[in-house]
Amino acid sequence: MRLPAARGPITAELFRHLGGPPGTLGPLPDCPPGAVLDDDLQLALFTCYELHYQGFEEVDDRWEWEPSLLRARAVLERGFEDALARAVPRPQPVAPQHVRRALTALTVADEGPPMAQFLQRTADLEQFREFAVHRSIYQLKEGDPHTWAIPRLHGGPKAALVEIQADEYGGGRRERMHSELFRTTMRGLGLDDAYGAYLGHVPGITLAISNAMSLFGLHRRLRGALVGHLAALEMTSSLPNRRYAAGLRRLGGDDATARFYDEHVQADAVHEQVAANDLCGGFATAFPSLTGDILYGAACALTLERLWAEHVMDRWQCGASSLLEPDLADLVARQ
Repeated sequence: MRLPAARGPITAELFRHLGGPPGTLGPLPDCPPGAVLDDDLQLALFTCYELHYQGFEEVDDRWEWEPSLLRARAVLERGFEDALARAVPRPQPVAPQHVRRALTALTVADEGPPMAQFLQRTADLEQFREFAVHRSIYQLKEGDPHTWAIPRLHGGPKAALVEIQADEYGGGRRERMHSELFRTTMRGLGLDDAYGAYLGHVPGITLAISNAMSLFGLHRRLRGALVGHLAALEMTSSLPNRRYAAGLRRLGGDDATARFYDEHVQADAVHEQVAANDLCGGFATAFPSLTGDILYGAACALTLERLWAEHVMDRWQCGASSLLEPDLADLVARQ
């Protein structure tokens, strides 16, 4: 993956330094007040986090632990955390035995825009392609952000997370890895399946979804939020994925192209129980003071998903693209 075009003063300054050898990076421009939606802030933070994943072709790997970059990233993170705190009301802590009930209440209460129904019944092929482009930012690394929690857990919660992640990684078989299944979906839609191919096409709110996972995963103090985040994803996945599969087949997608969504219908129904009961319930029992963090992580996942869906649906209802560079001629797979 290569660095995309800068989107403002923060990324312009950051990218200018990352293009050279590791060295002292001075303070970056101030974070904007609307950091959850701001393209410049979210792209800068995503870039800093990506150095802990696959990295960028033109960026020296030694930047990953460069102290001046970590200091600059900490400022970006504070801006993002402050914005999340303003956007997401923090649920009240509950007793450990009531965590499952509280998670269920959060996920049932969250309705959000009818994205899944629209994709199932109404969306055209171009809109479904756009949906896949947005999702590729996370789905092509699916599992990785939540895996950061494994060394931070022990006992039953650790075993529960490993059980979930083993499925995400295909039980050790490459062709069954969820990220590989999504690559097949992208190819079936005529899209480039390369990791990070569409980083320059997606808006800040799409990047914020991934950034929240990395923020929670890379900070031990936020491990409660990370397990709650994962539980919310698993508890709200099966029905939407059934609808995505139906919509894709309505548009002519074959079984191979729809398999990613089919897989999640069954797998996430099981993961929901493991995540809510064994992972979050077990974690809450071990760390009762962190039940509020578990619920906050879940609330962040649901809120960011709702904000993203509102952006996409609003653009589509106006007859416009939800992408920054919407020409689908630029989105088709490289031959």
